[in-house]
Amino acid sequence: EDEQIVAEIMRRRFFPALITHKAWEGFHFAGHEIRITEATDCYGAVVWPSALVLCYFLETNSKQYSLVDKNVIEIGAGTGLVSIVASLLGALVIATDLPELLGNLQHNVLQNTKLKCKHQPRVKELSWGIDLEKNFPRSSCHFDYIMAADVVYHHPFLDELLLTFDHLCKNDTVILWAMKFRLDKENQFVGRFQTLFDLEVISNFPSLNITLFKAMRKGRMKA
Repeated sequence: EDEQIVAEIMRRRFFPALITHKAWEGFHFAGHEIRITEATDCYGAVVWPSALVLCYFLETNSKQYSLVDKNVIEIGAGTGLVSIVASLLGALVIATDLPELLGNLQHNVLQNTKLKCKHQPRVKELSWGIDLEKNFPRSSCHFDYIMAADVVYHHPFLDELLLTFDHLCKNDTVILWAMKFRLDKENQFVGRFQTLFDLEVISNFPSLNITLFKAMRKGRMKA
């Protein structure tokens, strides 16, 4: 079953038939052909398999996890694929990443969503752990969903990442997080994450070493 679903996910990706002056990859999600311009000089400008896993989940679970008119923020949006798919599914999306990635991110978002979405997504700078209250004040920012794909990898900002999740997450916010397991240091982040959030495995893909998690804040009021 794992291999069948992974094969279906990977079939959503296609490449240009002809070599062009600007490298891009194509994807089929939410009833649209999505063209993503990539760069190979940094992690954040490449589409990683975790993003495809999350996009596939959003599309195939659009009734249970309806995004229509929901406030969504993606952290570490990279090329913007997840934000684009969420927008095409009806969400009000803020796609965030480091300042040096915003130009390519804005290009991809605009190219793939203009006149196609109920709500035009926004692109905004977010450096994990920095100026969170200034740029995303708790009093006025409420997100129904926080989305993250492959944000835990070989980098020294795991403390700042956890702080960012904590700041953006309200009691009723749902975190959808696709993670590729690599090294012990990064894997230990899951344990730290669970000190603040209840964590549930939604899907697991051993052949990709990717797990899709759903999380909500611990201690929230339950109905």
